[in-house]
Amino acid sequence: MPKLILLRHGQSEWNLKNLFTGWVDVPLSPKGIEEALNAGELIKDMQIDVIYTTPLIRASTTAMLAMSKHFSGKTPVILHTGEGKMEEWGKIYCEETKKKTIPVHIAWQLNERMYGGLQGLNKAEMMEKHGEEQVKLWRRSFTTRPPNDGESLQLTSTRSLPFFKEKIIPHLDLGEHVFISAHGNSLRSIIMDLDQLSQEQVLSLEIPTGLPIIYNYENGVFTRETEINP
Repeated sequence: MPKLILLRHGQSEWNLKNLFTGWVDVPLSPKGIEEALNAGELIKDMQIDVIYTTPLIRASTTAMLAMSKHFSGKTPVILHTGEGKMEEWGKIYCEETKKKTIPVHIAWQLNERMYGGLQGLNKAEMMEKHGEEQVKLWRRSFTTRPPNDGESLQLTSTRSLPFFKEKIIPHLDLGEHVFISAHGNSLRSIIMDLDQLSQEQVLSLEIPTGLPIIYNYENGVFTRETEINP
């Protein structure tokens, strides 16, 4: 039975500083590096046939650090599909070597929510200025958009969910085990769909950093194997 492994990246430098991050491309903090390695220990004995991550370095670094612990000894190789010379000149010409790799697809569709005018601002200071309830709506509600044309969770889901269904589920249908290293809100949108959560229920859904969430997939049905809030 194929498995789907979802992993929110480890703590980033701006998670540490309590800043809204969104599409700002900041790296992992030292704690985030440790979380990624610990996540790798939790999934090191699980088969992984294909990896999806995002262009944001905190997600791709988490994926690579986690895979450094994997039992297979295979090398994750980032594919640069559609990137000109990066794709053309990055080909592997040895079939035996190719068999010892795991393809890594980079998908902007799985990026974090774009937080608009909140990006770079301190969350606690925004609570003092706008109130805790308003900031909670910006961060957690399904339909409320952050200021300056930020994305709501609903808008995030309009890019993440179609991509998940069109590109990732076919791997599972083929019996392949998939590992996704992404972000809190792109993963919330996917989990909302997999667990059939209402707009009210998703308000309280918090995706922890560095903790794998595992689903079994059989006959088109996802069954969650792990708790999200242990």
